[in-house]
Amino acid sequence: MQTLSSMQRNSTYQKYLNIVLVLAIFLVYESLSGIYLFLPPFFGVMFVLFINAIKNEDSATLFATSFALMFFEAQKGYVLFSSIVYFTLLYKLVILKMDKYVQCVACTKIIMILLAYVGYYFFSYTLAETFLLIEPAFSWYVVYYIAVEFFLLLIF
Repeated sequence: MQTLSSMQRNSTYQKYLNIVLVLAIFLVYESLSGIYLFLPPFFGVMFVLFINAIKNEDSATLFATSFALMFFEAQKGYVLFSSIVYFTLLYKLVILKMDKYVQCVACTKIIMILLAYVGYYFFSYTLAETFLLIEPAFSWYVVYYIAVEFFLLLIF
């Protein structure tokens, strides 16, 4: 006879199941955002999730976010692993220092979203110039994406 506690699912199992479910929903959403430009790609949100996963040493969330970033790069035509390298460099060089000096949570979120979008554009541009690749295209939709993602991060 099993006890009630042994019949319940392990919380770690539920965490991985939630991560897989959210990742599947995100991949469908990301595909739709490539078609419908009014849907933001949540690049800044992925950056915040990536940074939080590193800070909390959460390898499952880090892996899922990295997979989502690779899907984003493939969808938008960026160099593979460029966003992961950029986010890691940004974390080591900027975010660790910023956390010491900026205490405003909303200010931190807007800075992180701006760094994600604007900084990644310049990072991709630098990669393109260095390795003679196709330069990334700039779109004014980015301003809309920054605003939407900032307000979403303020809510959550």
